[in-house]
Amino acid sequence: MPNRLADATSPYLLQHAGNPVDWWPWSAEAFDEARRRGVPVLLSVGYAACHWCHVMAHESFEDEAVAAYLNEHFVAVKVDREERPDVDAVYMEAVQAATGQGGWPMTVFLTPDAEPFYFGTYFPPGPRHGMPSFGQVLQGVAAAWQERREEVGEVAGRIAADLAERTSGFGAAGHAAPGEDGLHQALLGLARHFDGRHGGFGGAPKFPPSMVLEFLLRHHARTGSDAALEMAERTCDAMARGGIHDQLGGGFARYAVDAAWVVPHFEKMLYDNALLLRAYLHLWRATGSPQARRTALDTAAFLLAELRTPEGGFASALDADSPDPATGEPAEGAYYVWTPAQLAAELGEEDGRRAAALFAVTEEGTFEHGASVLQLPEDPDDLPWYESVRARLLAARARRTPPARDDKVVAAWNGLAVAALAEAGALLERPDLLEAALAAADLLLSVHLTPEGRLLRTSRDGRPGPNAGVLEDYADVAEGFLALHAVTGGPEWLQLAGGLLDTVLVHFADPDTGALYDTADDAEQLIRRPQDPTDNAAPSGWTAAAAALLSYAAHTGSERHRTAAERALGVVGALASRAPRFIGWGLAAAEAHADGPREIAVVGPAGDDATALLHRTALLATAPGAVVTVGAPGGTEPDGTEPDGGDTGGGEADGTGGEVPLLRGRPLLGGRPAAYVCRRFTCDAPTADAAELAAAVGARVQ
Repeated sequence: MPNRLADATSPYLLQHAGNPVDWWPWSAEAFDEARRRGVPVLLSVGYAACHWCHVMAHESFEDEAVAAYLNEHFVAVKVDREERPDVDAVYMEAVQAATGQGGWPMTVFLTPDAEPFYFGTYFPPGPRHGMPSFGQVLQGVAAAWQERREEVGEVAGRIAADLAERTSGFGAAGHAAPGEDGLHQALLGLARHFDGRHGGFGGAPKFPPSMVLEFLLRHHARTGSDAALEMAERTCDAMARGGIHDQLGGGFARYAVDAAWVVPHFEKMLYDNALLLRAYLHLWRATGSPQARRTALDTAAFLLAELRTPEGGFASALDADSPDPATGEPAEGAYYVWTPAQLAAELGEEDGRRAAALFAVTEEGTFEHGASVLQLPEDPDDLPWYESVRARLLAARARRTPPARDDKVVAAWNGLAVAALAEAGALLERPDLLEAALAAADLLLSVHLTPEGRLLRTSRDGRPGPNAGVLEDYADVAEGFLALHAVTGGPEWLQLAGGLLDTVLVHFADPDTGALYDTADDAEQLIRRPQDPTDNAAPSGWTAAAAALLSYAAHTGSERHRTAAERALGVVGALASRAPRFIGWGLAAAEAHADGPREIAVVGPAGDDATALLHRTALLATAPGAVVTVGAPGGTEPDGTEPDGGDTGGGEADGTGGEVPLLRGRPLLGGRPAAYVCRRFTCDAPTADAAELAAAVGARVQ
């Protein structure tokens, strides 16, 4: 019989709806029930694509005896960390403080007042490698609760008090956005951790450093640093050739278990692929690398083919596990790996042998049971043959049972996808990619944005989820809307971004310090208000907001938004030299701040070839964080019609009222389309020459 998770919109919660465990969703009612019964709460946090979450579910949560004991002695609460990143962040901080490590599934025992007192991650069904079994943990916690409840309560109270006092020490006070020296020190710090042999930073496991790559490319563009460009190029080349990159279907896995990018942890996340699409696109923009262009297009193709939902949004992830073709049992990576015999069976002996050599498939294998993850150590010398083999193997793989898909739509990650696809559509001259970005943006507007202008975190099948958006949702969706404005010239996208960022300033920012919180001031109150400026697998809400605020200020001239961006970037100044690997998006924003950022306004009639050439050249600018707008002179729409709303009333330019501030007072040049390059609305002489514009903004002629 289904439990209380049966009506959830989260695929992860729905995976547990048939468990014999009497799960509750995170809710006040769950804690009221624990208080009524006088029992502790078991909080289990995971996500749908999590391999070890599936393992623990199968071993323990599907076990009738374990479930019976759990139901008798606890109130069990299940949380999707992607749906409730605030709950995950608060209790993960406690787990890491208590154990020195963290991960998922996260297992935390709480009092009925939501105060944690015992922590862990995965627990096996039997004692293993010095680790207690899950059953032993349940019995031990139940005994402690029954026999030493006062002591447990004191411990929980101290832990909760300690968590409540933890806030980021980095606001505006004492710190400023990093300048030339700070950004150089960040580069030196990255160089110390750079893997000169395999690319990337640090050892195994190795995660794609997409946000650091953006910083390196911007730093190279601003300073000409060869070291920055080399680190970016070598990392991108190694990842594109490695097993972490799906050599058949495109897209990247979440991380590699080894230092050489050979064997991935096979789950594929939307945020990784959106960020990496943009990183490879920007590498191509800077260098013209054919491999970077191919990888960007392959990643975009993966997003559209495997993550796009019928409503036009993008699903969160693909699972790591799928049925093994030989046994039918779930196995990690089974969908993706090959043996020489399997290649020969699909391609014939000769082509199978050549494909095995090309993709580094060996008899010994690079994965389990003699199978290999496909790599591409060298470029193929026969491109038509290579494309034919890829297509044939992809068709053969499609006959396997694919991994499950977590098809909930997360606002923040869709914002990242909108930005990446909009830019890719424009720069690579692929209108279908821009159309996909617009469709996803429309879904965010129609389903995730409330009439009050607030965002909802998730949706599924066009049905909004129950949870309020967090800081990263507002910041990343604003980033996506700003990218759409740059590509289309539509003033509505600038207005929408401004509305979201105003909500950030009102509900997420500390007015005294400029620090940013992950949750709104009117959101559900947890035992502490989460706040983390460091980037993890995706930009933190803090750094994403700083970047979007800076871009919006450059578009509009709004000092309010620029000041907020500069105050938020103070944390980057504090961490630039100490932890550059974990503040990459903030460093990228700081590079934009150091460069201006530059504002590029292209004026000219829509449909005019000269306007289009200047606009494309502007979008190819490598100047860090350059903002671009295009339209007819005098603030009219690109199609020549008058905008709705009219003048902003003579006050501070803020992008409202339908007018695009960067276009205000920018006439044609001798009757010809023109481009204006400005910093803080002070402009150089306009030009009608695309080559002159390219030289001014670091655009490589394509």
